[in-house]
Amino acid sequence: MLPVKPVLGEEHWDGVVVTQSNLLALQAFKQELVDPKGFLRTWNDNGYGACNGSWVGIKCAHGHVIVIQLPWKGLKGHITNRVGQLQGLRKLSLHDNQIGGSIPSALGLLPNLRGVQLFNNMFTGSIPSSLGFCPLLQSLDLSNNLLKGTIPGSLGNSTKLYWLNLSFNSLSGPIPSTLSHSASLTFLYLQHNNLSGSIPNSWGGSLIREISLSHNQFSGAIPNEIGSLSRLRTIDFSNNAFNGSLPETLSNLTSLTLFNVENNHLGNKIPEALGKLHNLSVLILSRNQFSGHIPQIIGNISTLTQLDLSLNNLDGEIPVSFNNLSDLNFFNVSYNNLSGPVPTLLAKKFNSSSFAGNIQLCGFSPSTPCPSEAPSEGQGVLSPHPEKSKHRNHKKLGTKDIILIAAGVLLAVVITLCCILIFCLFRRRSASNTESGQATGRAASTRTQKGVPPAAGEVEAGGDNGGKLVHFDGPLAFTADDLLCATAEIMGKSTYGTVYKATLEDGSQAAVKRLREKITKGQREFESEVSVLGRIRHPNLLALRAYYLGPKGEKLLVFDYMPKGSLASFLHARGSETIIDWPTRMKIAQGMAHGLFYLHSHENIVHGNLTSSNVLLDENTNAKIADFSLARLMTTGVNSNVIATAGALGYRAPELSKLKKANTKTDVYSLGVILLELLTGKPPGEAMNGVDLPQWVASIVKEEWTNEVFDIELMRDASTNGDELLNTLKLALHCVDPSPSARPEAQQVLQQLEHIRPEAEVSSSSGDDFAIPSTTE
Repeated sequence: MLPVKPVLGEEHWDGVVVTQSNLLALQAFKQELVDPKGFLRTWNDNGYGACNGSWVGIKCAHGHVIVIQLPWKGLKGHITNRVGQLQGLRKLSLHDNQIGGSIPSALGLLPNLRGVQLFNNMFTGSIPSSLGFCPLLQSLDLSNNLLKGTIPGSLGNSTKLYWLNLSFNSLSGPIPSTLSHSASLTFLYLQHNNLSGSIPNSWGGSLIREISLSHNQFSGAIPNEIGSLSRLRTIDFSNNAFNGSLPETLSNLTSLTLFNVENNHLGNKIPEALGKLHNLSVLILSRNQFSGHIPQIIGNISTLTQLDLSLNNLDGEIPVSFNNLSDLNFFNVSYNNLSGPVPTLLAKKFNSSSFAGNIQLCGFSPSTPCPSEAPSEGQGVLSPHPEKSKHRNHKKLGTKDIILIAAGVLLAVVITLCCILIFCLFRRRSASNTESGQATGRAASTRTQKGVPPAAGEVEAGGDNGGKLVHFDGPLAFTADDLLCATAEIMGKSTYGTVYKATLEDGSQAAVKRLREKITKGQREFESEVSVLGRIRHPNLLALRAYYLGPKGEKLLVFDYMPKGSLASFLHARGSETIIDWPTRMKIAQGMAHGLFYLHSHENIVHGNLTSSNVLLDENTNAKIADFSLARLMTTGVNSNVIATAGALGYRAPELSKLKKANTKTDVYSLGVILLELLTGKPPGEAMNGVDLPQWVASIVKEEWTNEVFDIELMRDASTNGDELLNTLKLALHCVDPSPSARPEAQQVLQQLEHIRPEAEVSSSSGDDFAIPSTTE
């Protein structure tokens, strides 16, 4: 293409020319926007440098503007209709701002427009039908706005449109038949709207891979024709009013990885066809009216990581074939009519909540043993007289026997306690003698310098016990014997181990996490990994101060002790007289964002299990993130259970059910849930009207009852902090967006929080305040 000749009145700046019509359009574009951060100050009045990269967010080709890209700039105002003068515009990206008003119909006049990203704004009105007449339009994302009206049928005329995301709006009406016939459509996201009607019977697009229609009002049967979409990887029809049976044609969808029809009115038997979906990772059929037996063939789907059949009318036994589902990290068959023994694998991996409400199920916990069967003749009987043997095995203990057994147990407990007391007294006396000069050794040097920490990486043997203690930098000075003889108080248990509050002889306190030996890595690999964690220091990260390796495989991690405990207890376990104001909550939010950003950018570490129980508070209510990278110390098998637990608590990003591995965007999702927790005062593990916390908040916002979202304590100062609350709410909803690509990075979350409340104090402590490690994973 030849360079465009400048027209009369154009001027040359550094050899770069912008056409007069484009300059006027850009000036009108800027005039309609509110730019509180001053990002558009480079857009001067004379057009100087508009096309040489000096104007923020503008790219040109031969004097014509081809890209306007200004996401996350805090922009407000409107988009001018004069945007239609930018005839060369290919991409308009203004997502994650606060721009309102209607979407200009003039966008439909742009013949070269390929991508429109306006998601996460405040646009109102309807979707312009003119957008369907952009011949080259490929991607249209208007999600998370305030749009109403119907979906224009003209969008189906865009022969190159492959990505359409209209989720989290207030759109109504049916899916246009023209859209279902689109030959190019590949990704369709319409979740969280007020759409209704039935799904079109025929879909002309053989390319379609993902369809999400959840949280709408669709009804009728799921059509058999959906089985013709052989490239489908994701179907999410949850939270609608679909009825009838699941079509047998689902067996044709061999590429399907996620199938979710939760909370509908579907019934009859679960089709055997589902067992042929050998790539399926997530299968959710809960909250429906399915009846009959669970198909045995489902146990052949070795790729399943999440299976939820709860709240149906299923009967019979759980198929033994489910013992083959070794990759399952979430399983739920609660509140059905199931009976018989639970397969061994499921009983070992999942707790009783996965099986609750089935009164005839047995074997899933010690309190629900299965009745033992009488042995058949000649089998399993060691005694030559089976009848006598059977009688002896069931003989009841007399009163005398019970008294003797109880006395023996009590005597054993007393002897054990005495031995422990004598051992600790002996060690303390030995240490005291060492301080007096009666013994020599490295331990004396440590003990005689109270408050002086050993050098980083200093190793000491634990006396006669043969253990190994390694100190990192910090205020604590103690020997292995000090640690083992310290007064210990159990603070909680978790997947990884048990947490104790340890009070040393000199009165100093530490928090000790005793890891479960069977799930930790071998000693050499463990020490290599824990040494890396011991060097990480940041004011908003909980510091690892030491670790201890016992002679019998014990592994202890020593952390700072924090009297104020976790954010979860700070928010949800306080008395009614305790008020947590908005500045305090914002300071906690900024501290979390600082810590997470440091982990992601400086340490290249993904937390993987960020919850409010893993955010600790020092005496000044500064946030410290705990339990980061503990997974590196564990065998690979245990970490899937941690992810499942996080999901049960309401912090897990939806894509983790198929990814199996956390990343920075799943961490941001968890951070967003905690932000919602701070704003609402509600724990995410507490279902609200059958939905999780992000879904509940989104539903309230969609109904324009936003004030109902916030904790009542925050509304007392709404006249002062109202804008900050709303902006933080919008940011939190961005963080929990179902689409990972739409979520911000941790750095962007931090920038937004600091922009919302610049004066909020962030922790500037040295990281040497005592803290409690979290008690849950």
